[in-house]
Amino acid sequence: MFLEQGIKPHNKFFLYLIGSVIIIIASFIGQIPLSIAVLYSSFKNKTEIPTDNDGVLKVFEPNLTLFLVMISFVFAFVGVYLVVKYLHHQTLLSITTSRRKVDWNRILFSFVIWAVFSGLSFWAVYLKDPENFIWNFKLVPFLILVVVGSMLIPIQTSTEEYVFRGYLMQGFANLANNRWFPLLMTSLIFGSMHVFNPEVAKMGYIVMVYYIGTGLFLGIITLMDEGIELALGFHAANNLTGALLVTSDWSVFQTHSIFKDMSEPSAGLDVILPVVIVYPVLLFIFSKKYKWTNWKEKLTGEIDIELYVSKYKSSN
Repeated sequence: MFLEQGIKPHNKFFLYLIGSVIIIIASFIGQIPLSIAVLYSSFKNKTEIPTDNDGVLKVFEPNLTLFLVMISFVFAFVGVYLVVKYLHHQTLLSITTSRRKVDWNRILFSFVIWAVFSGLSFWAVYLKDPENFIWNFKLVPFLILVVVGSMLIPIQTSTEEYVFRGYLMQGFANLANNRWFPLLMTSLIFGSMHVFNPEVAKMGYIVMVYYIGTGLFLGIITLMDEGIELALGFHAANNLTGALLVTSDWSVFQTHSIFKDMSEPSAGLDVILPVVIVYPVLLFIFSKKYKWTNWKEKLTGEIDIELYVSKYKSSN
């Protein structure tokens, strides 16, 4: 059982608070190269040092900006590994899956199905309103984007999944002794993490429905599948296809993508539709393929902490 793998006598909730702080510090250390580069550029070009996130992201050309931003997630991932190994005395596998080894076929299936859907849905939007998009493709910058994005975006998305659907889910399970509380809390925190994205400023807080709903969806497939493999594949496909297909002046990243969205941002069906229709369809597909059963127990059931603590003690 996935959540129960984190239930050990020494895994008190305060350790997860300490671990979270360490991971955040590791992420801040990873932001130092970007900060130094921005300061150097400002001094060299005798320009004002940008004071907001949007200004920082426009100092360099998009590929270099993407590289410098993604570096922080490499450091954060190392932080996750060190915290799990030395603070909680667990393996990285234990916050990845309940299976004996990582199921890469699950990751690939989830990646492909969401990448295909993302591509087709964008194409439908493009055919409906082609005047909203301009051709942004430049061969060399795009190929660099493919290389940088393919290497670093999966690290970014995997780091977020290991933190929220792996580490913190097990932490909240230790605190609450049930399954619904970890699902709810990680979804809310995951959604709140995106509140400072420029999309929220442009379209309003209604966009949080999408972010929190996505966190809820990723949490559900983690609990039902007893591992984060499906979430890893989905999240990587979502961010990578987004970076490669279309960019805009108001999105969190401006990339050398194939198209550029020139429309005025607005929150409409594209915010609600994935949460109320597309994600349930995906849940149905995953449930049939992987034969999920006992939904109520897996999503809301109680966890007998004492039972798993005693099992741990007897096995050691």
